[in-house]
Amino acid sequence: MSEHAVELVRVDKHFGTVVAVDTVSLSIRNGEFYSLLGPSGCGKTTTLRLIAGFEMPTAGQVYIDGELQGETPPYRRPVNTVFQNYALFPHMSVFQNVAFGLEMRHVSKEVIQHSVFEVLEMVQLPGMERRRPGQLSGGQQQRVALARALVNHPKVLLLDEPLGALDLKLRKAMQLELKALQERVGITFIYVTHDQEEALTMSDRIAVMNKGQVLQIGTPEEIYERPASRFVADFIGETNFLEGKVAAVRNGEVAVEIGDALLVYAPLERDAVVGDTVVIAVRPEKISLSTTPEDPRALPGVVREVVYVGTDTRYLAELAGQVTVMVREQNLAEETARRLSAGTAVYVCWQPQSARLLRG
Repeated sequence: MSEHAVELVRVDKHFGTVVAVDTVSLSIRNGEFYSLLGPSGCGKTTTLRLIAGFEMPTAGQVYIDGELQGETPPYRRPVNTVFQNYALFPHMSVFQNVAFGLEMRHVSKEVIQHSVFEVLEMVQLPGMERRRPGQLSGGQQQRVALARALVNHPKVLLLDEPLGALDLKLRKAMQLELKALQERVGITFIYVTHDQEEALTMSDRIAVMNKGQVLQIGTPEEIYERPASRFVADFIGETNFLEGKVAAVRNGEVAVEIGDALLVYAPLERDAVVGDTVVIAVRPEKISLSTTPEDPRALPGVVREVVYVGTDTRYLAELAGQVTVMVREQNLAEETARRLSAGTAVYVCWQPQSARLLRG
């Protein structure tokens, strides 16, 4: 058995002159929850369809459990797919929907009965086997679709934005359920989403895609804390981007001059020489505001906008040269909370290791 459930080796997919997937290579380990994340049209769903066999690559190879798939049709691949629209049969009961694939394989009635009840218990739908899809909530229908896919014991479960039709609160609850289910069954999940919070919540690793290419692969922490490019930093969460020129490089740090008046710092994580145009990326929650200069590197500014959003308060602070940064402060107990008002003079500061140095 291969240590990798799925491998893509330099895979391309062209639709006429359109390059949907551009030289993508992935190695997805057994038992991994792996997400393909990116904006609409980035190639993530096409990549999933190449694994499923719904599309054939223009170039490159797709391996599942070490076996080259070539022209193998979808029904002969050890994968099942769960779609956003669930694709349940409305005239069938939950039991019949889940059993359908087993019946097509002429599995005995005893095995079907045992398998269906086992998987309904697994997705927390015991006692629902007689109901029709129209009698279920959106979340319950999603579980039936998962049960129908899992009952066949696929090597890999492919999920194409399966929570997209659910409301926000249910979607968040289902994210945790889906991750817990994946850990229980131990099957490799490959999950397509454009929702960065969804990917961060559930994934063991994430491949961030744009324009048919994979830009970065890493754990949620690596992707969020150490983005490899401006696109990744911008797509995953909120980020401040400060463009300037390298003024000095010393002691593992780079000093960057923003405009004519600001000097900011970041770790020297890539080659940089004085005069290079670079971008400093720093997350809003990594920045602190104070009314006194508590750090010699703090930058004087003025609060221009204050937005209360429940869990935190967001400040827009203007620095010298009309440079603005977004700052997020978590809201603590009301009696100890500090809320600055627009017009307040402040000092803006972050630790150099909280910033990222990106190419301009």
